[in-house]
Amino acid sequence: MISENKLSDKRLTEAYNNAKIEYFDNNSRYIFFSDCHRGNCTPSDEFAKNQNIFLFALEYYFNNGYTYVELGDGDELWQNSNFKEIRLAHDEVYTLFQKFYDYNRLIMLYGNHNIYLKYRNFVEKNYYEYYDDYNQETIKLFPNIKIHEAVIFKHKDTGQEILAVHGHQGDLMNDKFWRFTLLSVRYFWRYLHSIGFTNPSSPVKNAEKIHKIERFYSNWIEKNKIMIICGHTHRPHFPKINELPYFNDGSCVRANGIQGIEIADGKIILVEWRISYNPPGDLHIKRKILRGPEAIETFDLRKRTDA
Repeated sequence: MISENKLSDKRLTEAYNNAKIEYFDNNSRYIFFSDCHRGNCTPSDEFAKNQNIFLFALEYYFNNGYTYVELGDGDELWQNSNFKEIRLAHDEVYTLFQKFYDYNRLIMLYGNHNIYLKYRNFVEKNYYEYYDDYNQETIKLFPNIKIHEAVIFKHKDTGQEILAVHGHQGDLMNDKFWRFTLLSVRYFWRYLHSIGFTNPSSPVKNAEKIHKIERFYSNWIEKNKIMIICGHTHRPHFPKINELPYFNDGSCVRANGIQGIEIADGKIILVEWRISYNPPGDLHIKRKILRGPEAIETFDLRKRTDA
């Protein structure tokens, strides 16, 4: 059987070879979020507690000219087989997504928890449009949207490439055997999750698995001299200057807020949005820089003499 390291290398290379190309320059602006796991607002919906933070951040990025990039696992389609329930539960989120899409500023990738989005028929049926039961009319959502496994962000001037993927590629149980894992989540762990139990196979709680994924991805980066931005592990990561350029945007389901990665003005930043308070006790949603900004070209391995 192929080793997980070789599987990761194979799957990342496949994703790279079939990726959509997105050209950018130093005037481009992107916000990368992943692992929202939007559910149906039942106790197992981890996104619900952070929805207002997410909406506030989304408004900020729309008003400031960013393109929204969702790196997979946006919709929790393992626990919820009916996308309509998710859309209704988080209607304001999809209304904002529509604004990004209408301005050609929405890029969506699929991950393991919404891997159904790799199938065009599923996307056409659920994401192109929906029927509004109250007004009894069909409403366009994301007509003709194309959802990708991977996107290569390629700098127009320098040629530097950034591979954006979800991060499950090569994670055996979440990639090759995803159907089995889906069934165990939908019909077993979903109900235990709602009362506080966590699936022990999840990379979120499995530190050894997280480090293994990061190591395998770093091996691919070193071999191919290409920077990666991904999610999946829920562990934010922003490398130091002399480290391999493996970036992880964290997740939107943590108790202390949501994390994301911004690219703007030729620089990259790891940020967090969370609720804070002032002395009178007023609550505010604030953006905090966790790491950066650093020039993207600093992480171009083609220019490193020690790479």
